[in-house]
Amino acid sequence: MIRRAFLASLVAAALAQPATYAQNGAAPGSTASGAPVYGRFGVDTAGMDPSVDPGDDFAAYANGTWQKTTAIPADRSNWGTSTILTDQAEQRVRGLVEDAAGSQQASKGSAAQKVGDFYTAFMDEAAIDKAGRSPLQPYLAAVASIGNKGQLSRAIGFADRNGVNVPIRTSVTSDLKNNDRYALYVEQDGLGLPDRDYYLDEKNERFADVRAKYVQHVAAMLTLAGLTDTATKAQAIVALERKIAEAHWTRVESRQMDKIYNPVTRAELATKFPGLDWNAYITGAQLPDKVSIIAVQPSALAGIAQLVANEPLDVWKDYLVFHIVSDYASVLPKAFVDEDFAFNGKVLAGTPEPRERWRRGVDQVNEALGEAVGQLYVAKYFPPAAKAKADELVHNLLAAMDVRLQNLTWMAPETKVKARAKLAAFTPKIGYPDKFRDYSKLDVKRNDAFGNLRRAREFEYERELTKSTGPVDRGEWEMTPQTVNAYANPSMNEIVFPAAILQAPYFDPNADPAVNYGGIGAVIGHELSHHFDDQGRKFDAKGALADWWTPTDVERFKAYTDRVVQQYSEYEPLPGKHVNGELTLGENMADLAGVMVAYDAYRISLHGQEAPVIDGFTGDQRFFLGWAQVWRRKYRDEALLRQITTDPHTASHFRPYVVRNIDAWYAAFNVQPGRKLYLAPADRVRVW
Repeated sequence: MIRRAFLASLVAAALAQPATYAQNGAAPGSTASGAPVYGRFGVDTAGMDPSVDPGDDFAAYANGTWQKTTAIPADRSNWGTSTILTDQAEQRVRGLVEDAAGSQQASKGSAAQKVGDFYTAFMDEAAIDKAGRSPLQPYLAAVASIGNKGQLSRAIGFADRNGVNVPIRTSVTSDLKNNDRYALYVEQDGLGLPDRDYYLDEKNERFADVRAKYVQHVAAMLTLAGLTDTATKAQAIVALERKIAEAHWTRVESRQMDKIYNPVTRAELATKFPGLDWNAYITGAQLPDKVSIIAVQPSALAGIAQLVANEPLDVWKDYLVFHIVSDYASVLPKAFVDEDFAFNGKVLAGTPEPRERWRRGVDQVNEALGEAVGQLYVAKYFPPAAKAKADELVHNLLAAMDVRLQNLTWMAPETKVKARAKLAAFTPKIGYPDKFRDYSKLDVKRNDAFGNLRRAREFEYERELTKSTGPVDRGEWEMTPQTVNAYANPSMNEIVFPAAILQAPYFDPNADPAVNYGGIGAVIGHELSHHFDDQGRKFDAKGALADWWTPTDVERFKAYTDRVVQQYSEYEPLPGKHVNGELTLGENMADLAGVMVAYDAYRISLHGQEAPVIDGFTGDQRFFLGWAQVWRRKYRDEALLRQITTDPHTASHFRPYVVRNIDAWYAAFNVQPGRKLYLAPADRVRVW
């Protein structure tokens, strides 16, 4: 399939022993009649640690008892608010797909039939084991038949088409400078480890251990695929991937929207990135003729193309075998699944046990038929009343953001006019799309798990390519309704909040409003602010790549961002491993903006009155506790290392600390000089 890697870098997402949920015993997302899910007013006060001074460690004050008493489930690499809600969503989806699987009324070709049969085929582990590696044979034979670099180039394109991780991949989204049409983005990929640093950082002992175990894993997968001399071949594959990593841009570099927009013609691919047979690649990938092409990381593409030309053909063929096997391991016999988990689950994430098969089946169905499942999910779990309340809260956030934009001291008057025009043209998407995707052309069989996954990936690839030659669909969603997350898409000038995130503790219709504003309100403000930050300012009111700030605006804003980079780079989630302030800059700035805008919206909602004190907590205190509560999370060390290295978000349990920049937090909790989180007024970042 066309994996949406470029879009993933373009959009900015919000969000990674089970928790004690509410004092009334409810599970997340459910409510007793008229009662909040958490505690008496929406905050799990039993999970707080009042022995901690909020000015020393606000995260521990708000979540310390939860942190001490909660165990990470054995099948998880981390555990926190979003994973708890994701677990609930999985349970709900399981019920939906199992109902579909057992339905006698589902007509052939219907969405329910496809959902049910896809899940049933995956759950039939005995049939998958009986088939052995026979489903792989056509692909392994095709790789074995590669006789020259032209055929290799074609095979790389074909592998991308089938959802295999290869060094050059394609994705379709709107043209950044002409977003009334689509463009085809060609970009770097092809690493089996999470990031280039895993290959290139020689000082980190953890990375060195991962590399050694990765070589063993590659050899084991090749052996399962039927190859011989696998230890030698594994060493060569990992050496090749190291060279690919050396060519890759860093994640910080790939975040710069103006640097990744590099239009090229089809003919220029060969002249600018020689070494790969681009005509053969295009044939293998079956790319359309009439579509704009954007090279995302030009120097990386050039380096990878040279590796295709210069590295031994046999090593490339072994590399393809490994990645084909890896990317289809989930629908291969148990030996493949176990080896895949032994490395990707245990070594990379530190997870002791694999997830139950039904959970993996739910993941498969969500990947293949996400909006078909989403349509069933919304009908049962997201009533119109919940959507109406969420819409109202979003309206208040937009109003608060408008006031903030008007009052910014660092933004030039003419820029403020453009900023407010952009806000006025803004599109919030709440809950679910107006139109769900049509899966009628996807062939799903009740006894073919491998084929179902392959056809689903090819179906999605074809859907992307088909739309690439037509008008831009501004109603399209990039997350399903059952996804616990949210995102901002600057090219569409929109924020998107799926139904599954609109639940406690993010959003609870029965909770105190202060908690909702501190929870989902701040997350909405976070996503909203991305349209006005160091990258969002490169997109105008129509979503086109066009910088609308003055040079003075840029200079003044950078003075703030430099301070945020420094502030977050001081945090040390693991010994010797600090937060990457540059990589996480956009998300940290969005946290700061989100909390400030949500706080304004909360105060506006009070209409000049003071909120009542509830259980000894003022309204402002409840607001900030609502913010801290949504970032409850525990990580295994391996997962935390991967998160610090690859994720543009600061580790969740550090995100509550953004409040040290907000005057109202100091007043709410009487934080005085000498406390560990205290910042002098002049040192607080007041960008928004």
